[in-house]
Amino acid sequence: MNSPESAPFVVAVDIGGTFTDIALLDTASGRVWRAKTPSAPDDPSRAFMEGVNLALEKAGASARSIGRVLHGTTVATNMILEGKGARAALVTTRGFRHVLTIGRQDIPRKANLYSWVKPERPVPAGRVVEVAERVGPGGVVLETLDEASVEAAAAELRRLDVPAVAVCLLHSFANPAHELRVTELLRAALPGVAVTCSVDILPVVREYERSLATVLNASVMPGVSTYVTRLEGRLAEAGIDAPLLLMQSNGGVAGSRTIRRAPALTALSGPAAGVIGARDVAQACGISDLITVDIGGTSADICLIKNGEVGLTQRGHVGEWPLPLPMLDMVTIGAGGGSIARIVDGALTVGPMSAGARPGPACYGHGGTEPTVTDAHVALGNLPDRLLGGSMALDVEKARAAIRDRVAAPLGLSIEQAARGILAIVDSHMVGALRVVSVERGHDPRDFTLVPFGGAGPLHGCSLARLLSIPRVMIPPAPGVLCADGLLAADLKAEFSRTLPMAGPVDVEAVDAIFAELDDQAEAWFDAEGVAQRARGKARVAMMRYKGQGGEIGIPWAGSRAGAEHAFAAAHESLYGFALEAPIEVVTLRIEATGDMPTPQRIALPRGTGALPVGSRTVHVDGGVREAPVYDRATLGAGDRLSGPAIVMQLDATTFVAPGWECEAHDSGALLLTFNG
Repeated sequence: MNSPESAPFVVAVDIGGTFTDIALLDTASGRVWRAKTPSAPDDPSRAFMEGVNLALEKAGASARSIGRVLHGTTVATNMILEGKGARAALVTTRGFRHVLTIGRQDIPRKANLYSWVKPERPVPAGRVVEVAERVGPGGVVLETLDEASVEAAAAELRRLDVPAVAVCLLHSFANPAHELRVTELLRAALPGVAVTCSVDILPVVREYERSLATVLNASVMPGVSTYVTRLEGRLAEAGIDAPLLLMQSNGGVAGSRTIRRAPALTALSGPAAGVIGARDVAQACGISDLITVDIGGTSADICLIKNGEVGLTQRGHVGEWPLPLPMLDMVTIGAGGGSIARIVDGALTVGPMSAGARPGPACYGHGGTEPTVTDAHVALGNLPDRLLGGSMALDVEKARAAIRDRVAAPLGLSIEQAARGILAIVDSHMVGALRVVSVERGHDPRDFTLVPFGGAGPLHGCSLARLLSIPRVMIPPAPGVLCADGLLAADLKAEFSRTLPMAGPVDVEAVDAIFAELDDQAEAWFDAEGVAQRARGKARVAMMRYKGQGGEIGIPWAGSRAGAEHAFAAAHESLYGFALEAPIEVVTLRIEATGDMPTPQRIALPRGTGALPVGSRTVHVDGGVREAPVYDRATLGAGDRLSGPAIVMQLDATTFVAPGWECEAHDSGALLLTFNG
């Protein structure tokens, strides 16, 4: 591998559905070059290398000067969402063939209680194979593993001709011996088949979720492994002799070896990188409490950060499936720049259907005829005539025509009234999600700074903040490519969990014994990833609940029973508004291992000499028609101020400063907006 001295550059690549974003960092000077290139769904690795080469060309650097490659990918996510993973089979304990079919008794919140049809399982009962064994909930072997039944299972799997197999036996989290032996035998009997077991993925309680996570991991393993291998081959061909680190759902990166074993860890790879990037910029501004909202073309991803810490959850979902792997605690809704506005039963609705990249919004001129959120911004004058540094023209007349024909005329409104209605509705949808991560979890949004990013985020920052009475908005330096920037700020990270054989009162001796085992696993991971001793960090977390509850709360382990119970009661009261006089149980223990990566040097923005507009636009706001000066963000210096209404243009996004808001450029390059109306 190259040394940091000979290879001072770090490249970060985030692949989205429409564009691939690249950030190239010179660790010696702190300078960053950014680029965007169209994604290649048929071969994402091709767009990856095209983007890297484009950034290297901008910087005048060679491939051999790259010392580290960081990557955020949606390969596993898309395979899960689109059901395009490999055909997988499940091996489980005899008598539990229908563990996936039964699932849980709950019905999705937005589903019709009387007509909801359970979605088709990723592995039907016909591809579930049983083996004879039984481990009790306390880890005691009730029935010895019958290896002849494993041989019969292998024969059945060969007949099914599946490329991936998931092994998840009852209560293996309490005693993994049988599951590990079954996995060993199947790997020997099925060469070329990807065999994964729950002990390696999620050794925690709850059979349905654990089985589902193992199945999803198995189904995406062949595709992700092929992709990573192809990508490493392209890097080698280009002369890039640097480690490849991939972003995980937990907000940290890991080496390709870890991702090949557990590709499901990347399920929320892209959104997680954006959150880490937002936190990095906020820290440079002295802000530790923030709510991020990443608004792209189709969806909005929302996350709350308190005291600089991003919360993790093991209750996340990918599409219709619960995926209880540790991931950043985010809420995602179908609201973005491409969200389509329609009249349904005489009422205006916006989203979740999206126009996507093709045909896209009507203003893109690619054949789209339905009005979208982006078209509403164009009709109101919030966007300039050209985007992406002038390379992409917007068709104002097509945007106005789509809104007139599909919304304004049917409702008897003017085009501007209809456009404002579209934005009001989509903002209302996002406010609901913002309340989920804040108010519903015991936080007052007025105590936080809103950080909107993504291609459409800075257009909605002021309006969302006003609806929630948030007094300050922060726009990152490059909001449209923040996910790539976030990769540069990410550390190596992994979680190691184990459910106690039996839930019960806090037993410090038993807890310490399990933590010692998890410590050994974390140290082995550090060694495999090549993390220096001085860069290693570990945090202990206990998942706790009141006896009889169905869910747990993660609590930093206090080292004593009294400390843990006090911390749990305080957290429960903060979340739900009350604490109980009831026995407290510890269910699962987790170690969060972090390998600190070199912190990118941040170049201070030069002092400004006063904000000077490069033009003006007519905008339609609630108070009527106003003339808004247009600024080029590249010309703003630290301390430069401007007042709304105003428009700030840049390559990757457009910021709309609403009336009543003041904007100041910070030394970090961020824009800080405050409401003075």
